[in-house]
Amino acid sequence: MTQKAKAQLFQKLHVKGDPLILYNIWDVGSAKAVAEAGAIALATGSWSVAAAWGYGDGEKIPLELVEQIASHIVKSVDVPVTIDFEGGYHTNPQTVANNVERIMRAGAVGINFEDQIVGSNDLYSIVDQCKRIKAMRKKADMGIAFFINARTDYFLKAKDAKDHKGLMNKAKERCLAYIDAGASGFFVPGLVNGDLIAEVCGVSALPVNIMMKPGVPSVKKLAELGVARVSHGPFPYMSLMDVLKEKAHSEISKL
Repeated sequence: MTQKAKAQLFQKLHVKGDPLILYNIWDVGSAKAVAEAGAIALATGSWSVAAAWGYGDGEKIPLELVEQIASHIVKSVDVPVTIDFEGGYHTNPQTVANNVERIMRAGAVGINFEDQIVGSNDLYSIVDQCKRIKAMRKKADMGIAFFINARTDYFLKAKDAKDHKGLMNKAKERCLAYIDAGASGFFVPGLVNGDLIAEVCGVSALPVNIMMKPGVPSVKKLAELGVARVSHGPFPYMSLMDVLKEKAHSEISKL
């Protein structure tokens, strides 16, 4: 399947009420395993990719290495692959667009793109983030139907889920702005309340992505709420590492 065909398929897999399930991967081994388990598309998680190579999250892993990892993963499977690209590895819109082009040339069909300023507790202003999205959309439109999953970090940064309702107007404002800027989807990691998830889905004309974590409704319920994409972030990596440590400990302790 060509990259263009994969990109078109990936777009079609985002269906409101029938969400695409993405069990996040971090290398070729995990990509092959999840694909063999029946996944129809794959997504990396930035935290997991970085951790697997000994780096911290927050663009600590070099861009060149992310590019290589993306290329190796894409070549190892025959399903669409999207890359968690954090903040695009720069603040300048054109440089971000050029960096995204590198990921696109590696064979990926999309990215996650967050609005937090890497290394800071602040978010980009709506104006600045939209400039960044517009620049990468212009660059992507010269190639394939690249999926820009625009993420807002309001809910991840809120320490208490009770504060989420008070953030809804700001999040919805960003959703509408990101749509106008050329985003393909809207990602609200950290949001767990079903009523609030339904509210976001009601506002967004684009597919809404929810990250599974403790407290989030079941996939069946998320489908009923109008979610079009469900991802798992760093939790698959964390879970597998726990199993590995447990099994290693059980063997080592036999000595």
